[in-house]
Amino acid sequence: MSEIQFREMASKSWLNFLSFLCGSAIGFFLCSQLFSILLGEQGDTQPNILHNDPHARHFDDNGHNHLEGQMNFNADASQHADENTDISEKLYQKVKILCWVMTGPQNLEKKAKHVKATWAQHCNKMLFMSSEENKDFPTVGLKTKEGRDQLYWKTIKAFQYVHDHYLEDADWFMKADDDTYVALDNLRWLLSKYNPEKPIYFGRRFKPYVKQGYMSGGAGYVLSKEALKRFVDAFKTDKCTHSSSIEDLALGRCMEIVNVEAGDSRDNTGKETFHPFVPEHHLIKGYLPKTFWYWNYNYYPAVEILHFLQIEDLWQPCVEQLYWCHFSTSMCSLRVLLSHFGSWLLF
Repeated sequence: MSEIQFREMASKSWLNFLSFLCGSAIGFFLCSQLFSILLGEQGDTQPNILHNDPHARHFDDNGHNHLEGQMNFNADASQHADENTDISEKLYQKVKILCWVMTGPQNLEKKAKHVKATWAQHCNKMLFMSSEENKDFPTVGLKTKEGRDQLYWKTIKAFQYVHDHYLEDADWFMKADDDTYVALDNLRWLLSKYNPEKPIYFGRRFKPYVKQGYMSGGAGYVLSKEALKRFVDAFKTDKCTHSSSIEDLALGRCMEIVNVEAGDSRDNTGKETFHPFVPEHHLIKGYLPKTFWYWNYNYYPAVEILHFLQIEDLWQPCVEQLYWCHFSTSMCSLRVLLSHFGSWLLF
């Protein structure tokens, strides 16, 4: 081998080596960037924390997981154009429900506006209760402070306001939070069996501390006209007082004092229709550990409702009697979830 040939081979070897080094460096850089992106997204996702306290917040509202901008909630309206709405329209006229939603100035854009754009449109009368008035949204100003220790004050004042201004506009009076979804047609079907002149209220019935039980605040509750009258009158006559900041428990104690019955809102198969947690907690069997307080607080034996129907390797959750559901993510996400359960869940 001549010296010239040797130099040419050495030169080619160096070029190949340099090409290998450059390729390796570029590959390493791209892989590191990819891993950084993936790890960054994973780090930004906060796990949902279940508190072992029924009166604590089930989710911390830290401002994450809220969709920006507007959502067209009626984009699928054409799919329901041929549906028979006779029953729902008759129930709308027969079972008149005033809905009031507890909210705050900080939640109008994040939560309340999604309630307003969706299920609230199916109430016979809709009110948003806040610590301060907002004429543009609008909200009723209750002149209270914000915070969990103010929930019962806001509830008392809200029901007093409804009683004084809208008592004759509805038969039933529903309280819900601004992160709650309600299927009004299904709720009317339940209430149609009862007389609103009877002192009764419905919700997710818990059993500790009150002999007849009390309704979960997170799941919402609905009072008959007579129940509303007795509740408001109880504070005028000092039968009830603001004895506790725990809204649902304090209200339940007052209801028992004024002989308002805690109604049974289960369906005809014994399944619950008011739900205090986000959908996946109730729909996924085993999601809530048996050591969690929820299982001991239920007034009735809990029935896990998810069944799997093997149809061409697809599953379908049997949740036909869902009336009321608590959620923490955006209304838009919940609407997508409910759309997979069938149009019976949608207004």
